[in-house]
Amino acid sequence: MSTTQSYTLITGATSGIGYELAKLFAADGNNLVIVARHIEDLQRVADELKAAYNIDVIVSARDLFLPSAPFELHMELREKGIVVDTLVNDAGQGQFGEFSEADIHRLLDIIQLNISSLVVLTKLYLNDMLERGSGKILNLSSIASRYPGPFHAVYHATKAFVQSFTEAIRDENKDKGVIITALLPGTTATDFFNKANMNDSKAVQEGKMADPATVAKDGYEALEAGDDMVISGFKNKFNLAMGKLMSDETKAAQMHKMQEPADTENH
Repeated sequence: MSTTQSYTLITGATSGIGYELAKLFAADGNNLVIVARHIEDLQRVADELKAAYNIDVIVSARDLFLPSAPFELHMELREKGIVVDTLVNDAGQGQFGEFSEADIHRLLDIIQLNISSLVVLTKLYLNDMLERGSGKILNLSSIASRYPGPFHAVYHATKAFVQSFTEAIRDENKDKGVIITALLPGTTATDFFNKANMNDSKAVQEGKMADPATVAKDGYEALEAGDDMVISGFKNKFNLAMGKLMSDETKAAQMHKMQEPADTENH
């Protein structure tokens, strides 16, 4: 394979926001490397995108819960001569419930996926981009990054890390030809809540969820424009603006009420 072929690498690309981002990049003629855990899902999405957009799609079944996985992914693609000119760190999970009752090993897996794998991939591909003097990185943050998260304490904390990390490395590299953007969605209609065992929360039962295609479009356009970050959705922009006027204690209490189980008052 030619070493001059450039690709967009997207983790978590088989569903939700990652899948919608993959379609947007493909529609603009970008070759893709899509990464997820299950080869059947990857192959289904790859076949769909290749047929619809006449691009090349490489699949890599990697479990980013494993510390070695992002290093192995980078090495695999380098050995194949794949140049990644855009990195999209979309993969992420949460676990709903009180921290004291959660499985610590599940929480450590979430930290590995949401933080450690993202940091490793960003480090490896940022260095490659700096060598070439060009590249783009889109990190999936969340409006959760701006709020303490009762019933979702570790997830909110991981997104606070992602947001702070993304802002910092953007500043470090702002004059080096690499665009680094954070996408902050709110509650979005994806499989995230099912995986997090969160379907009974008020946020899911009573809230209005955003369309993942709309969220992806906001992120894609912000990256292409070179923006530092984008908050997806007017309501989320408004809530975050109001949140700046609140104490962390007040924000935590507000989030507690939003995220508690929907039937709490009946028990």
